[in-house]
Amino acid sequence: MPKTGRRVPTVARAVLLGLAVVLGVAAGGPPRLGAEAPMPDLVELRPASFLYRASGAFTRAERPAPAPLLRVRLRPALAMMRRQVTAADYQRCVAAGQCAPLASAAPPADRPVVKVSWRDAEAYARWFSRATGIRFRLPSDEEWAYAAGSRFADDVLAEGGDGADPGERELVRYERDTERAAAVDKELRPVGGFGVNEQGLLDMAGNVWEWTESCFRRGALDAAGSIAKASVDCGIRVVEGRHRAYISDFIRDARGGGCSVGTPPAYLGFRLVRDDDPWQALRRIGEALGLADAADR
Repeated sequence: MPKTGRRVPTVARAVLLGLAVVLGVAAGGPPRLGAEAPMPDLVELRPASFLYRASGAFTRAERPAPAPLLRVRLRPALAMMRRQVTAADYQRCVAAGQCAPLASAAPPADRPVVKVSWRDAEAYARWFSRATGIRFRLPSDEEWAYAAGSRFADDVLAEGGDGADPGERELVRYERDTERAAAVDKELRPVGGFGVNEQGLLDMAGNVWEWTESCFRRGALDAAGSIAKASVDCGIRVVEGRHRAYISDFIRDARGGGCSVGTPPAYLGFRLVRDDDPWQALRRIGEALGLADAADR
């Protein structure tokens, strides 16, 4: 994330640190060794700087604009599950009483678990962290994009689709999404059925979409195309796969109303990353508040 030059007051840093500690405990509590879950096969990805298309919706001069390309550096090294969490993996959490049962029959044990909300995935990550004694979490959208490598699909609209005319923009988007839907193989395959990418990760941009921890963002760009201001909605999360999408985190919570009372998507699962960054929770809070460098001060 580019340096902003904005100093974070000492009191603000103290508050953020306290929140980070609280969130860290909520995310998994003190790790304890256990034999409830086998250790996953992890792929180690080196720290790297790369260009990343920002997620969210952006405007410039109050007109729709393509999301900016950002130079992002991942730190520290990233360790990601080689495969998506399977139905068998998730059922261990259900059996331990720490995950909600699936709304319908689970897929075969060697298929990715689907029909899980973001909150279900978070509950699994907390249980899995306690069961293994190692902290795990959902990846950020930036991390997922880097890990996907050549499988990551840039979601900028085709030429003419990012113009100022909202009607034209939506027509281009509709045509693109229709073409995507026609090309999708809707059959849920066993793990590895969509091959391996250059990073050694299975089924990136194949089989199912995956939850990330990243929140939906609306931003305004300045004349140079940089993000001048942004608002964050963590009730909607970024999902990645064949392309990027945005889905409410509460789709299984009937109290939320709307789409939450329907059947959760049959194409949405997740994989986890090992959390090697003790400042991760603090950094995420700082970013959400517009204090991008809070953890570096």
